[in-house]
Amino acid sequence: MHLLTLHEYPCLCFYAVLLVGSLIILIRRYRNTESTANIPPGSQGLPLIGETMQFMAAINSGKGFYDFVRVRRIRYGNCFKTNIFGKTNVFVSSTESAKVILNNDLGKFTKGYIRSIAELVGDQSLLCASPQQHKLIRSRLTNLFSSSSISLLIKQFDELIMGTLQAWEHRGTVVVLNEVLKITFGAMCKMLMKIESGEELETLEKDVAYVYEAMLAFPLKLPWTRFYKGLEARKRIMRTLEKMITLRRRGLEANHEDFLQYLLTEDDETLRLTDAEIQDNILTMIIAGQDTTASAITWMVKYLGENQKVLNTLKAEQLHLVEKRSSKSFLTLEDLNQMPYASKVVKESLRMAAIVPWFPRQALQDCEIEGYKIRKGWTVNVDARSIHLDPINYNDPNEFNPSRFDDESKPYSFLAFGMGGRTCLGMNMAKAMMLVFLHRLITTYKWGVIDSDSSIEKWTLFSRLKSGCPIQVTRITTN
Repeated sequence: MHLLTLHEYPCLCFYAVLLVGSLIILIRRYRNTESTANIPPGSQGLPLIGETMQFMAAINSGKGFYDFVRVRRIRYGNCFKTNIFGKTNVFVSSTESAKVILNNDLGKFTKGYIRSIAELVGDQSLLCASPQQHKLIRSRLTNLFSSSSISLLIKQFDELIMGTLQAWEHRGTVVVLNEVLKITFGAMCKMLMKIESGEELETLEKDVAYVYEAMLAFPLKLPWTRFYKGLEARKRIMRTLEKMITLRRRGLEANHEDFLQYLLTEDDETLRLTDAEIQDNILTMIIAGQDTTASAITWMVKYLGENQKVLNTLKAEQLHLVEKRSSKSFLTLEDLNQMPYASKVVKESLRMAAIVPWFPRQALQDCEIEGYKIRKGWTVNVDARSIHLDPINYNDPNEFNPSRFDDESKPYSFLAFGMGGRTCLGMNMAKAMMLVFLHRLITTYKWGVIDSDSSIEKWTLFSRLKSGCPIQVTRITTN
């Protein structure tokens, strides 16, 4: 029998290869269509790195890293995907999605920060802890933010502010951000660990700044990189805290009435935090208490300087309070409760500035958001800034108008402190610090903003003004 050979039928061979190749292409296209059906629009960028370079470019620009999100939201809509540091990120910006994700009633999400942040604050931090661990740590830290603790903080913070403002009198021009960063850092360290002055405080302040500046850095552990310097600073901070804890456990330091001592004297073993948990969360609270509050105060001063009508209304309220308080020295929690308009100024400042522009959550299972499929392991970010500036949620959203909060705002339209089980523990403390600063500034000085530039400082996790908001101050004289 004569067998067919390939060289005898070249056309047959060609068509066979063509048929097989076509089938492979069709199968791949089918699989690709099936795998990408109903997933959010957007770009995954380059293999491995995704759109990381574009993200880093935004961080290094005067517009800030949120500009990376803003550009893609305009291009793709209110729900889109991207890839940052090799991980798929989805951004959503509706109040309905915010409710589902932040409330997390069905347990589909957990907190999920990018790798650089997690390594710098530590995996025992509230920002990175597992859901079960988070509940334990949060229950122990809650005492720091009780009414009695906040009342003590108000007195300490007021004392620091009065001392700082006293020194402004002969300076003429001050940069608000620089001043409030020092005040908020001093307040947090005094409250947490009773460190009030000296070389230890100065060294700690420098190292915390290194950690903060490394949070959005590319995670390369090379000696000249910002990330490496942040990690080295974290090690020094951990050694300082470890030494402090050891001395207190051995009774070699005088008893302090501070939050560290409270954590160390827990008798119930089921509630006791490990030294690593204490150290990571002390660092987390310093960074959150200093940077977010200082940034918010700076934006608030800028907004007030640009809105004279609001400033006049606020000044009238605060001067009336001065008359009522008569000879009292330091402000109290009761005084702050008598500042309804100032409270709206604080809230409106937080809405417009969106210091924390989005809240990341990791999907624990496949699910659906806004009609799109979300896969297990993806990071879903609630875009707070977009929600805050959405005309559906607020009329004239770019106008600074504290009176908009005379009425209740739409649910999940104000996300300055998050929502749900992971709402910021320091919410009331931050508001109190902002109100105290506002009262003392308004009643001590006439002032005007010198530089109205809204450019954002580079490499910052929270939205900081690049200019720092320089102001010209003149002490108010009383007849």
